[in-house]
Amino acid sequence: MKTINLLLVDDHEMFREGLARTLEREPDLSVVGQCSSTAEALAMLNPRVDMVLLDVDLGDERALGLVDAVRKTSYQGQILVVTAGISGQEAVRLLQAGVNGILHKRHSGQILCESIRKVAAGESCLEEKYLTSLIHSIDRTRPASNPTLTERDRALLRYVLEGLTNREIGTHLQVSEGAVKASLRLLFEKVNVRTRTQLVKVALEQYQDQL
Repeated sequence: MKTINLLLVDDHEMFREGLARTLEREPDLSVVGQCSSTAEALAMLNPRVDMVLLDVDLGDERALGLVDAVRKTSYQGQILVVTAGISGQEAVRLLQAGVNGILHKRHSGQILCESIRKVAAGESCLEEKYLTSLIHSIDRTRPASNPTLTERDRALLRYVLEGLTNREIGTHLQVSEGAVKASLRLLFEKVNVRTRTQLVKVALEQYQDQL
């Protein structure tokens, strides 16, 4: 079982330490760092960190500033926002900036651990209310010069929109989970996105008539 190394970024020390204790009980999760600000987080980022768990409100800072800064670095890991609540508009900006998911703090520790594993496996993790905001943010009047999609690409997009996991998609397509991951990576490159959530937005915005 591969260990998922986590960096916790939250300005509430008591919550952060409690969260760390919860996560460390899981055999496949390891907290390799904790901090409360953008500067500290950027200093602690390294290839060992697989995922950043990020609060939205960091005192005088907001998560979007950190996400923008992280995406300008060579960091290739994932970012999961864990929040007490944000507006749909801010959620859309975070998703467009490249976060891999948004989860409410009201959920149980078990759901958080499951969400971490999903995101680490390349799946999406997004509260339904923010998916609705994402859909409503789409400008359907904007002309687009889209790359040509193959029938396999369109099938992948349909299954992603249905919320299927890579394993479930592989079952439908009668291919291995690894083959699905490879196909999704190629599709990400083709439509110029970094995350599964961004792929959902592009699919709804540019390819809905083909699905």
